Amino acid sequence: MTTIDAQLRALGLALPGPYPPHDPLDAIVVHGGRARTSGQLPRDHDGRLVHPGVLGGGLSVDDGAEAARWCALNALSVLRAGLGSLDRISRVLTVLGFVASAPGFDQQPAVIDGASKLLHDVFGDTGRHSRSAIGVSALPRGGAVEIEVEVALAD
Repeated sequence: MTTIDAQLRALGLALPGPYPPHDPLDAIVVHGGRARTSGQLPRDHDGRLVHPGVLGGGLSVDDGAEAARWCALNALSVLRAGLGSLDRISRVLTVLGFVASAPGFDQQPAVIDGASKLLHDVFGDTGRHSRSAIGVSALPRGGAVEIEVEVALAD
């Protein structure tokens, strides 16, 4: 068992999927000592979307943060599948978060905190990262949140 897998177990977390994107896209791209995921939706262990809909239009910030947490779990799932082990990750670099938002909703950072906190819980200080949280009118398949994650790889 790898160190990160042990940490996931200690936190009571099991990774869903992985749920790769359709052709001709890759779930992750590895280049120049970095790996970057394609956008990850909040899919549960059965592949269903967690809290589909729009923030500020029926979904609460807590719902959105939980969806963002699932997005981060899905990002870790495709990273583990593509890299062979999450222990290859030396640092989480950045999270790009998109939040399906009703007009006037301005709590995107609080929503994406769900993903950021999960990554910090799993990786500790190497899970600290830069981030953007962007409000959009709609996301694929009616997802409330979508994230991309970029990581640095150990030599």
